[in-house]
Amino acid sequence: MNILITGIHGFVGSNLVIALKEHHSLYGLDIVAPEKEGVIQTFSWKDIEPASVPMENLPKFDAIIHLAGKAHDTKNQSAAQVYFDINTGLTQKIFDFFLESSAKKFIFFSSVKAAADSVVGDVLTEEVIPTPVGPYGESKIAAEDYIKEHFLFPTTSPCGYSSFPKEENEIHSDKQVYILRPCMIHGPGNKGNLNLLYNVVKKGIPWPLGDFENRRSFTSIDNLCYVIEGLLTKDVSSGIYHMGDDEALSTNELIALMCEVLGRKPHIWKMNKRMMEGCAGLGTLLHLPLNTERLRKLTENYVVSNAKIKAALGIERMPVRAEDGIKKTIESFTI
Repeated sequence: MNILITGIHGFVGSNLVIALKEHHSLYGLDIVAPEKEGVIQTFSWKDIEPASVPMENLPKFDAIIHLAGKAHDTKNQSAAQVYFDINTGLTQKIFDFFLESSAKKFIFFSSVKAAADSVVGDVLTEEVIPTPVGPYGESKIAAEDYIKEHFLFPTTSPCGYSSFPKEENEIHSDKQVYILRPCMIHGPGNKGNLNLLYNVVKKGIPWPLGDFENRRSFTSIDNLCYVIEGLLTKDVSSGIYHMGDDEALSTNELIALMCEVLGRKPHIWKMNKRMMEGCAGLGTLLHLPLNTERLRKLTENYVVSNAKIKAALGIERMPVRAEDGIKKTIESFTI
């Protein structure tokens, strides 16, 4: 397949190139265009504008994977516009290009944060009515809405799938569109929140929140690449799919895994929950590092179901266990 990948120089894009280059012809679309092993050519965003380069002068793409976006969420509404310019605006631009192109498959990387900032109930599924909080999640759901306004999705859930006018839907009846909502993606080379926690553990600083047995879902980059390969090569129905590893892990388990890699004994203090909540409340009043919002983020449950994507791909389990994927990521921090 000829595959166009936006944001190809990022963490996920670089890993997809490694995973896909042996069996597919890869092209990039990014704000920078250095040569990259396994990538035939990298285009700029201006190159997909008909006024700049006529479509017939571009390669005939079979699939488009849209990764480009702005993460590192902030609830600072004054900085909101840049999220919408990038996460929503670029999605509109590349999706319009897809509808006019020869490509038959479109994979949009949204986020579970487009669905919910916090999980109500035991697990987050695709059936949830989206309630994003902050510019990141709000800009991602706006991008999803644009796609659904211009493409007919199966009306099998209350997620807001829209019916495009019949005559226009028939024009795109040979295309398939996937909105993928991964939870936190990690792997070697990724310097995210796991790396921040690792640096705390490496310094021998005790973890005082051991009394909170929260559980969170993660997405191993190896599992993610496996799912993308499946969406590209199998006949999977268009729709919204959540993405995560099979097992959720607690922060206490993460710290234990980090200490295992470091060859140390974990220092987990089970400070009384009520006392810690009181300290966090005081921190909110005094503008201290540990406040109520930060405590909630550190101790809340955020478990994401991957049942729908596994059923669509016809598999019972993801190829990489959550614990093994986390250990692989942690080991990369020690290099």
